[in-house]
Amino acid sequence: MIDWKLAGTVANGVAGLQSAGDPGPFENPETFAAESERLVSAYTGLSAETLPAAEAIGRDGWIDANLGSMRGVLDPVAERLGGKSGGALGGVMSGATGGLLALEAGAITGFLAGRVLGQLEFPVLDPSGPARLLFVAPNLAHAARQLEAEPDVLLRWVALHETTHALQFGGVPWLRPHLAELVGELLGGLELDPRSLLRLPDPRDLRSLLDKVRQDGIAALALGPERRAVLDRLQSLMAILEGYAEHVMDAVGADVIADLPRLREALQRRRTERSGLLRVLERVIGMDLKLRQYEQGKAFCDGVVERAGITALNRVWEGPTRLPTPAELDDPRAWLARSAGPLHPELTPG
Repeated sequence: MIDWKLAGTVANGVAGLQSAGDPGPFENPETFAAESERLVSAYTGLSAETLPAAEAIGRDGWIDANLGSMRGVLDPVAERLGGKSGGALGGVMSGATGGLLALEAGAITGFLAGRVLGQLEFPVLDPSGPARLLFVAPNLAHAARQLEAEPDVLLRWVALHETTHALQFGGVPWLRPHLAELVGELLGGLELDPRSLLRLPDPRDLRSLLDKVRQDGIAALALGPERRAVLDRLQSLMAILEGYAEHVMDAVGADVIADLPRLREALQRRRTERSGLLRVLERVIGMDLKLRQYEQGKAFCDGVVERAGITALNRVWEGPTRLPTPAELDDPRAWLARSAGPLHPELTPG
């Protein structure tokens, strides 16, 4: 149903419109990834039998990897939604929807391909699928120029973040299955009728529609109300994953990166100082949610460690019931009090 060849063409076209740098200084991330594994493990206590090898790739390689993962998630959903249409009109509309989804997937992927510095990539719905540790060399080069950072310094800092993710998913047995379960449950609640693409919204509904997009991102428009709780749980999980990695970047980076405060400030500006079309696009595809996840999650992790240390924060990896609720993300004290109690035996990892 989705034209993935078209999506790839659009993605590479959009990525090519964005500035890039010389990838040469960033083509050997292996040493920095190995150093990061040692440092992050020593600080957090997280460990894994094996981590994926660090790979330097171009934007086209990142696009191929992520469209491949996206295909594994969206194709089953598209087939299910397309099957609901039925008849000749349904076939026509399914084809139109597939083209629109290809354009949207390609545009979003191409936009991100020009900005992502590193990524732990794996098939979200397949907990046993292989993971890859990716460093996007031309984007790192462009960011180094923007941030006025030496290549080794930026690569070391990004490696700390991505290696933390690799240790999270490689060292916490329940984490990937839990993420797959949440995403699968969320996708099962999608309620998108292709024929609705022909109908313009009632102007009286526009205000509530815009309010919903501002609150939850555009993906929430296709979700039934009963899936809101699942979306909240997924967003809380993502806040912890990102916030924990951000905390580790600063805690470990303080000992190995001399110019850490300036680099942190410059990277934060890069994340937030967007304007015009790029700012609108970021909002439409949910990048605002991503930024809030970084900020809220990091504030939570910093708050827990400040009060009780990294050992207490590591309770989040004991089982899904240890993850903070949306309310607890803004109240580390409440989470510390709750997480000090016994773990539900049915949800104990391993």
